[in-house]
Amino acid sequence: MRLLVALVLNAGLLWLLWGWVRRQQQKAGVGTWVLPLLVLRLAVAVATVVFLTEDARFFQYWSAALTSQFWAAPSAWVGTLLGDEFHVEGKQLIYHGYSNTFFIIKLLSVLNLASLGSVWLNAAYLSIFCFVGCWQLVRQIPKLFPATPLLAAPLAFLLWPTVLYWTSGLTKESVLLGALAWLMALVLGWLYGRQPVRPWTVVWAVVLVVVGFKMRYFFAVLLFAALLGLAVIRVAERLGVRRRVVQLVLLALVLVGGSLVLSEVGTVFRFNRISSQLLRNYYSMLEQSRYKPHIEYEHLAPTWQSVANNAPAAIMNALLRPWPWENFRWNYLAASVENVVLLGLVLVAVMAVVRGRGGQLPFALVVVLLLYCVGLAILLGLSTPNLGTLSRYRTVLLPFLLLLLLQNDYVARWLKE
Repeated sequence: MRLLVALVLNAGLLWLLWGWVRRQQQKAGVGTWVLPLLVLRLAVAVATVVFLTEDARFFQYWSAALTSQFWAAPSAWVGTLLGDEFHVEGKQLIYHGYSNTFFIIKLLSVLNLASLGSVWLNAAYLSIFCFVGCWQLVRQIPKLFPATPLLAAPLAFLLWPTVLYWTSGLTKESVLLGALAWLMALVLGWLYGRQPVRPWTVVWAVVLVVVGFKMRYFFAVLLFAALLGLAVIRVAERLGVRRRVVQLVLLALVLVGGSLVLSEVGTVFRFNRISSQLLRNYYSMLEQSRYKPHIEYEHLAPTWQSVANNAPAAIMNALLRPWPWENFRWNYLAASVENVVLLGLVLVAVMAVVRGRGGQLPFALVVVLLLYCVGLAILLGLSTPNLGTLSRYRTVLLPFLLLLLLQNDYVARWLKE
């Protein structure tokens, strides 16, 4: 029975994937790259399984236990999916409230119905989801903004080395980046492409919102706020409001008003709750990272003043650490080499903006993406003192930042050569 279910599910998934690839190949622009880039993604997924992390082993082990519960007692399995606890044969998992670890275990327990518990297939499923989600945005950008460099989005979302590595295989980042990129592609299509808002796309957008929130809520909430601000600005533009100052004021009102509303809706969105969680993560991880490359802040406290004072350093740390001399292990070296390139791109982009050659993306889109990147860099920089972990976590931030950095006229000229 289990084998039959797996065969049917995999046959269906392969049929859907092959049909999707064929359709993408027929589209102009980036269509011819879809199959090579997908093969590259799957090859990297294989590498991530060969060097499987302890986190991935933990996910796989407990997901297999949940899947066994499905076959033995389906109703109990549904209860586990809807709850915060799992008990089996004297072992237990208990998470009080929000847990992205338990969420990905639940997700993998569903995928195990097709993979029969194979870590290779599960890694492939998550990698394909991330690829398809990112591809929606990669295809959408040149379609909506034809004056932008064609290579910018593929390089940012599908080819940047550490992004490619850490968003392939059994990682939370695979699911998170795929969901957020796909959501942004849908919203941009509605706002700039005048694509019809069909019921199934709305349902899928809601699913992506839930997945993004479950994987890492502060990553997701920042992007949701940015997209909401962008939607308000687009409505204002269609009503004739074109002045950039007015658009910035509207965006500020949306962000401030939204934060006030959310703080009343749930305590999880209140500043004191967020800042306290940041500090707990920071000091907990700092204690575990004393003998590893790490970041330390002086007098970090859960107050607006402390967060504001340390925000510039947090941004720099999140984007540019580790430096090449901080550690010579391969993962640190790979991240540090990228950081040197990233620093060069930032300097070129600043020079281009000063000279009025910042690129062709709409002003409102640039502003909301920049706010998302800066806000997320502050949160990551303050909450993640371990440089290895920080390098992995920021892989959901880097593609959006790179999309901006690769737009200016100087880089665009280089990408066309």
